[in-house]
Amino acid sequence: MINLILFGKPGSGKGTQSEFVKGKYDLIHISTGDLFRNNILNNTDLGLLAKSYMEKGDLVPDEVTIKMLEAEVNKHSNANGFIFDGFPRTTVQAEILDQFLSTLKLSISMTIALEVDENLLIDRLINRGKDSGRADDQDRSKIQNRFEEYNNKTSPLINYYKNQNKFFEVNGVGDVNEISARIFKTIDNNI
Repeated sequence: MINLILFGKPGSGKGTQSEFVKGKYDLIHISTGDLFRNNILNNTDLGLLAKSYMEKGDLVPDEVTIKMLEAEVNKHSNANGFIFDGFPRTTVQAEILDQFLSTLKLSISMTIALEVDENLLIDRLINRGKDSGRADDQDRSKIQNRFEEYNNKTSPLINYYKNQNKFFEVNGVGDVNEISARIFKTIDNNI
């Protein structure tokens, strides 16, 4: 079983690349963004709570995110593995994820970080916001706030996974297929 975490700042291509990885390795893709949107669309209590944070450009609190994630993993007990997109974002979340997976006799195989310059990401997000209508992708100050949140909270995860020899960086700039090939090579050479 392969269990991957795909890291990257908002707009780095995690969702797109997760779909390619999911297809190649027959994994279940769990995107916290998709979980939030599905819960919001269905007006669940967790969805409404998540929405209130997202509209301000803030990250959704751990307890809300974790409840959604655990429910999704438990739906797929016969999976070949999972690719986590957008979670964990903090060391505390990583520890909670490790504990949860261990109850299922699972563990994280590796983490891959998509590296992209912030100025390029801002342009990507503004364009995505025009197409999707997502409020959190249309405001530069909200985008910058998300980057600061990522840098402050997510960056410490690098050391957490490096200490476990599970952290790998991949250049996230270029043609989508080129990026996918880099990711596949990283997975195949390290699993």
